[in-house]
Amino acid sequence: MSGVVGIISGKDCKENLFYATDYHSHLGTSFGGLAISDGRSTAKKIHSIARVQFKSRFAEDIDFINMHGNAGIGVISDRDTQPLIMRLKFGEYAICGAGYIDNQDELAKKLIDEGIVFSEMPNGKVNQIELAAKLINKGKTLVDGIEYMHRHIDGSMSLLLLGKEGVYAARDKYGRTPLVLAERNGDKIVVSETCSYKNLSFETKKYLGPGEIVFLSSKETKQLRKPNDILQLCTFLFVYAGFPASEYEGKNVEEFREISGRIIAKHDSVEVDFVAGIADSGTAYAHGYSHESGVPVKIPLLKYTPGWARSYVPPAQETRDLIALMKQITADVLIKGQRMVITEDSIVRGTQLKNFLLVKLWNSGAREVHVRPACPALMFPCKFLYSTRQLDELFARRIIKQFHGKHIENVEPYLDLDSPDYRKMINAMEKDLNVTSLRYQRLEDMMTTTGLPAESLCTYCWTGKTVR
Repeated sequence: MSGVVGIISGKDCKENLFYATDYHSHLGTSFGGLAISDGRSTAKKIHSIARVQFKSRFAEDIDFINMHGNAGIGVISDRDTQPLIMRLKFGEYAICGAGYIDNQDELAKKLIDEGIVFSEMPNGKVNQIELAAKLINKGKTLVDGIEYMHRHIDGSMSLLLLGKEGVYAARDKYGRTPLVLAERNGDKIVVSETCSYKNLSFETKKYLGPGEIVFLSSKETKQLRKPNDILQLCTFLFVYAGFPASEYEGKNVEEFREISGRIIAKHDSVEVDFVAGIADSGTAYAHGYSHESGVPVKIPLLKYTPGWARSYVPPAQETRDLIALMKQITADVLIKGQRMVITEDSIVRGTQLKNFLLVKLWNSGAREVHVRPACPALMFPCKFLYSTRQLDELFARRIIKQFHGKHIENVEPYLDLDSPDYRKMINAMEKDLNVTSLRYQRLEDMMTTTGLPAESLCTYCWTGKTVR
């Protein structure tokens, strides 16, 4: 998903930028990058963080140690190397972003046909941040260029641009990814995740609206473009991707997850000995389930946090499988002969749950395993963020494909919880996963629990419906 940070400080911003960027590490495992400006020139540094933590990469980097300035941007990237330093017709800017351009090949071809050159081409694909910059360069002004970029991309993109004059923050036109402005004694910071500045003593001042553009400098905070009327915040931020201490549109992630667990328990009648959440994102759901049902919480699966990152984030299936295998360790004495509810944020591909976590529980002597995901079955690959790309990646669609011998366009019968097709799908999922029972969270309950209006949430991955 990626996470970005921009900062303006009355003194050297490097330390605050470093820590605020690191607090976005849960959003990506490919690259970490920083760019800092002293008002005359801008220096950048990018590291691969595929196997080494962001902090470790930068802490002893002599180039980073020698970087100084009062303004900077940072990014934890799920795919592209960034930030990039680009010379646009409006000036020189370091640029980073969070999002996904679904029509990137089409746009790149059109620009190349016009004679525009791309310098960043890993694996034959354009760097999306460079693509965004080349689109911005077609505008009459910087703001017009950002608007041009938003009009022409399919997908989403929130951007930060660092120039000699300050930092420009531009949220995705439908606000699928967040940008939040906070302040501390005249210093200003704009981030994807509000958790990133809480230990740095910044206080939230403004949630940027969809399509809003704000300019930050030591002298002013200026709105350059008003927000659009339509908000489509990614609901999966609440379900899984967001850090528990973060807030989106003023709504806390941990609170959402605990309340969701309570609602799951209200709809459940299974008799079990305990409830357990798959750490880390499934833990709060288990506590909510326990509070509502009175079933005690236990921790039979323990995450070895010192050495392993989130298994959903890495792009390669082999890496995801390795992390899923290695990071969870069983406490066998808590499992043997026991009936348990397992709360999980979601079932996306289903491979890690089936091939690693559930196998560990059964091998440790579990008597019953009831799985309770905190969102409905995912039916559509995300078009707006770097996530699943093919139907075959989605557990639900692979199950449905077994019924028809091919992928079908109309999956409406499998979205209706009261339909025979939905029951058939769930039965097949239970058999495939080898679980005692499987019950998904209801879409309406999930949306209501966010505390936001239903029309302000993007639910495309569950419904296939979008405002565009």
